[in-house]
Amino acid sequence: MSFVIANPEMLAAAATDLAGIRSAISAATAAAAAPTIQVAAAGADEVSLAISALFGQHAQAYQALSAQATIFHDQFVQALTSGGNLYAAAESHTVEQMVLNAINAPTQTLFGRPLIGDGANGTAENPDGQNGGLLFVQNATALPRRPPGWPAATAAARG
Repeated sequence: MSFVIANPEMLAAAATDLAGIRSAISAATAAAAAPTIQVAAAGADEVSLAISALFGQHAQAYQALSAQATIFHDQFVQALTSGGNLYAAAESHTVEQMVLNAINAPTQTLFGRPLIGDGANGTAENPDGQNGGLLFVQNATALPRRPPGWPAATAAARG
């Protein structure tokens, strides 16, 4: 069995650091946009104009790639943040269940039902359902039963 160890606070700190990196890269890209896209030709000849146009095309391609990288980066930061939040929620649910089990164990042993907890509704396999806890309970509902000899439709109508 493999174990995963994650610290939600460290994941949140990493997401914050990554957001700071994104801001720095975005600022640098924005500062470089105008000077690189509109490269002035060194001279009035055709070669200088062609080289200037080529550099301008490369700068536009870089800006498009940078925009895609920004979108990817934002999605990565969002995934990291939500992953940390989900991990923290799962951890709290696990701890909550462990505490609930520790509280309910003695009562379950003595009385055959938990101290705290909701009951289970009746099913076809277990029509009576399961009792809820002695305290803080939402009672379960048993399936309606029909008395022997009654047609099923009549039993359902009488409830």
